[in-house]
Amino acid sequence: MSDRIFGAFGLLLAIGFALSAVAIEESFLSDAVGPKTFPLIIAVILGLASAAIALRPDPEPHWPALPRLVEIGAAVLVMILYAELLPVAGFVIATAFAAGYLSWRLGSSPAGAIMTGVGTSLGIYVVFHLGLGLSLARGPFGF
Repeated sequence: MSDRIFGAFGLLLAIGFALSAVAIEESFLSDAVGPKTFPLIIAVILGLASAAIALRPDPEPHWPALPRLVEIGAAVLVMILYAELLPVAGFVIATAFAAGYLSWRLGSSPAGAIMTGVGTSLGIYVVFHLGLGLSLARGPFGF
């Protein structure tokens, strides 16, 4: 039963995501692909995956124990804080902390998690900001 609820929730989320994507206003200067394409692709993938979960549920799903649910909740909280602190702390700092924490909770040593967080943050910054020229949230230090 829980798989069907999860699948139905995912379908509703996909529909909402698609409606939000369709509402994006396009400039007359946009390219052939446009800003709606990527969100619509994500909505279709989410919708198909959710439909598969709802139509073919696991016969006996096993819910994680309470400590594992607390860890999942903490990861969700970190992602919410990441979204909230991104404009304040900037992309590099916020991403380093979020990626570092998530890496640590996935089993890295504390030193490895720090290196992963910093490396992920700087790597993405270099590729997207310096390489592709995309605008990322600037923090108090200007990057």
